[in-house]
Amino acid sequence: MTPTSHPDNAAHGIAPLEAPPQNSWARSIASLIFVSRWLQAPLYIGLIVAQLVYVVVFMVELWHLIAEDVIGNITHIEEATIMLSVLGLIDVVMIANLLIMVIIGGYETFVSRINTDGHPDQPEWLSHVNANVLKVKLAMAIIGISSIHLLKTFIAVGNMDSDGTKTEIGSYTPTGVFWQVMIHMVFIVSALALAWIDKMSQSTAKAAHAAAH
Repeated sequence: MTPTSHPDNAAHGIAPLEAPPQNSWARSIASLIFVSRWLQAPLYIGLIVAQLVYVVVFMVELWHLIAEDVIGNITHIEEATIMLSVLGLIDVVMIANLLIMVIIGGYETFVSRINTDGHPDQPEWLSHVNANVLKVKLAMAIIGISSIHLLKTFIAVGNMDSDGTKTEIGSYTPTGVFWQVMIHMVFIVSALALAWIDKMSQSTAKAAHAAAH
C-alpha cells in the first residue's frame, strides 16, 4: 500500500496526491468540441429568414382571400372556397409556430441559454425546455399541420367517386386520401411514443433522485 493510499494519511500528516493535470491537447480538443456548438447558430438564423418568407407567403394568401375570393366573388361567395383559403392561412401560421419552437428551443437546448428569466414576454414552455420536451412539442405541431392538410383534403374532395376528383388545389384519389390518413395516424402514434418515452425518462430520473437522497 502506498503512503498516499493509506487510510490514515491525514492522521500521519501525509498530503494526498492531486489528480494529474489534464493534457493540454485534451483540453484544446474539449474546448474545440464545446465551441463547435456555435456552428449551429447560422442554421437558426437561416430559419429566421425562412420565417420572414412565410410572413410574405401569409400576406400573399391573405390578399388572395380578400381580393379574389371575397371582393372578386362578392355576389356569390362560396363557403368551401373561403374555408380552404382560411385553412391555408392557418397552415402557414402553424408552420411559423413550428419554426419558432425549433429556433428558440433548439438554440436554448443545443447552443446557448437565452437569459429571459423574469421577462414578461417569455414563452411559458421555454422555462422547462429540454431535448425530450422539444421533440414532443415538435411532434404535436406536426400533427396539427397534418390535421389542417387532412381537413383541406376532406373539404376539397367532397363527394368523391371511385375514380377520384380534381380541384383547384390538386387531384385526389381514394388511395391517395387513404394514405394521407394513414400517414396522419403514424404521426399520432409517433407523438404518443415520444410522450411515453419522455414520461418514462422523468420517472426514472425522479426515482434515481429519490434513491440518492
